[in-house]
Amino acid sequence: MTKPLNADDTAEPLARKRCFDAVVDGSTRLLVLGSLPGEKSLALQEYYGNRQNRFWVLMSEVLDIDLVQLDYAARLATLLERSVGLWDVVADAHRAGSLDSRIRNRNDNDLLALLVDLPHLTTIAFNGGTAARLGLKVLGQHAERYRIVQLPSSSPAYTLPYAEKSRLWQVLRGY
Repeated sequence: MTKPLNADDTAEPLARKRCFDAVVDGSTRLLVLGSLPGEKSLALQEYYGNRQNRFWVLMSEVLDIDLVQLDYAARLATLLERSVGLWDVVADAHRAGSLDSRIRNRNDNDLLALLVDLPHLTTIAFNGGTAARLGLKVLGQHAERYRIVQLPSSSPAYTLPYAEKSRLWQVLRGY
């Protein structure tokens, strides 16, 4: 078995990177799924902790409340108050850096088990193409039970102009 390579492509093993706990409760109607937190988010132990990631700005526009000015705990509490949940498709994986294209040897989260505990869930939104591709595989035929929304990634690595990202994320206003 070969060892995963580090960022310098040497044989030094990479540590596995693990997602955060799901932020949901029994009133969650909209679940936003990312792929796996990036380096800055993992270092800060915060969803979308990289200040260049536009997630909190985009969700501020969707919810019409300034989440960016709130501390992290208040951001999460506000999402829950608005029936929005967060989680990631990938439970853990080897990955050099933060790019989804570098995810290797992944284990996926048990999305189906989570959905059982979300009786009011109507919509699953995927933040980025990797999250959508992997998440739809995990959900399989169960995806048909929900409104599925594939969003452009809020990551700075996805270079779609912000105005276009914002326009596309506005579809969440209805959910």
